[in-house]
Amino acid sequence: MKSNFRHIGLAKLCGWFGISRQAYYQYNWETISSTLEEEMVLMQVRDIRSRHRRMGTRKLYEILHPFLLENQIKIGRDGLFDLLSANHLLVRRRKRRIQTTNSYHRLRKYPNLIREMIPTAINQIWVSDITYWKLGEIHLYISFITDVYSHKIVGYHVG
Repeated sequence: MKSNFRHIGLAKLCGWFGISRQAYYQYNWETISSTLEEEMVLMQVRDIRSRHRRMGTRKLYEILHPFLLENQIKIGRDGLFDLLSANHLLVRRRKRRIQTTNSYHRLRKYPNLIREMIPTAINQIWVSDITYWKLGEIHLYISFITDVYSHKIVGYHVG
């Protein structure tokens, strides 16, 4: 049985698409080379992440840099982000739990005496607020006294 298909040469096929044979082979070689490099980087990332599960991409890039230079792999920080994202290896950021003041309590709440007042000069109305910073296990409380008209801090205390 005789085949009805004719064999088309690579040069003619490349000519139809407007590329040279050299460009065809170069593209195939670069694709194979970049795939191998990406696999090498992913193996290194998985190895590092086996010891440091929550290490971010920026730190990973710093640790991988000598490996990349040694193996002549050209990938930047953003390229590493893209590679890890494509392979579902980015570490998700933990959401910060912000604790705010609980205003729903049975203690006495004082009325707002300046609600209807509009200041026309400095030092007519001062307001105060307290906040805190948590530094490790230590809580620092800071209280500000602010002038309503100028919005300047006229006093504070840290404890």
